[in-house]
Amino acid sequence: MDLAAIKLKRQRRKAYFFETFAELLRTHSQILLLDANNVGSFQMQQVRIALRGRATLIMGKNTMMRKVIRQEMEANPKLERLLPLIQENVGVVFTSEDMGEIREVISDNRVPAFAKSGAIAPINVTVPAGPTGLEPTQTSHLQVLGIATKITRGAIEILAPVDLITKGEKVGSSEAVLLQKLDIKPFSYGLDLVSVYDDGTIYSAEVLDLGTDDIVGFLMEGVANVAAFSLGIGYPTAPSAPHSIIAAFKNVLNFAVGAEYEMAEAEAVFAYLADPSAFVAAAPAGGNDGGDGGEEEAAKEETDESDDDMGFSLFG
Repeated sequence: MDLAAIKLKRQRRKAYFFETFAELLRTHSQILLLDANNVGSFQMQQVRIALRGRATLIMGKNTMMRKVIRQEMEANPKLERLLPLIQENVGVVFTSEDMGEIREVISDNRVPAFAKSGAIAPINVTVPAGPTGLEPTQTSHLQVLGIATKITRGAIEILAPVDLITKGEKVGSSEAVLLQKLDIKPFSYGLDLVSVYDDGTIYSAEVLDLGTDDIVGFLMEGVANVAAFSLGIGYPTAPSAPHSIIAAFKNVLNFAVGAEYEMAEAEAVFAYLADPSAFVAAAPAGGNDGGDGGEEEAAKEETDESDDDMGFSLFG
């Protein structure tokens, strides 16, 4: 194949990439951005097969992807937020399905790998104690790392577990050789989700871990904070209204008891004040064993509760 033919083929491939990437940007509002470091072409192909029919994985030069994004920004300015994320070895997945499920498909396609010298360790690596299967002539690989061993039945045995590699540090050549000798593949590599683009909104991958219970919990916490703030400044809001009504009702009960004014809502309170002993059976277990002392304490607690107006007063 001559130089002209090679150049023409590259131009066609480039044009096809531009057309495909631009079309995906126009037709999809959900995009997953992946870290593709340490992922080989065969593994990438396996991911594409797993996503077939549900999502499209695109890999290309960052300069080309940025160029297409800038062109499409004229019709969709929200795409500008993608530009800072197109850096290093990034993969882009377009989907219209549930992004959490798509991430699970991608995460399932990870492969175990040996530790390579000079690579940054993603996890801590510990070599377990016990037989290694190595011949006594290979003790030097362990001695250089200060690992205590002994010879058992013609093979090397490690006496105690060894913390060989620390997460975040570079893998040394001696550590990498030893793990290969022991046939230990401590790391696993795959496409790691970094960021999510959802119709102009960018958020981290951790958001996809949130379930319905987490979201409801956040909402309830927010409602509680609004209610507390509203009560504190005396400004009524929907979340604080139930608390204000309860406080007002306590004031009404307090007034009714003090004025001996009978009302249907206060019947239970008057009944208790008239004969506290009738409510002893309803008291929680482990209370005061004394007779009148326990009743007086219960009556005092009831009075204190009625007097508590939570900072509100209908009569002040």
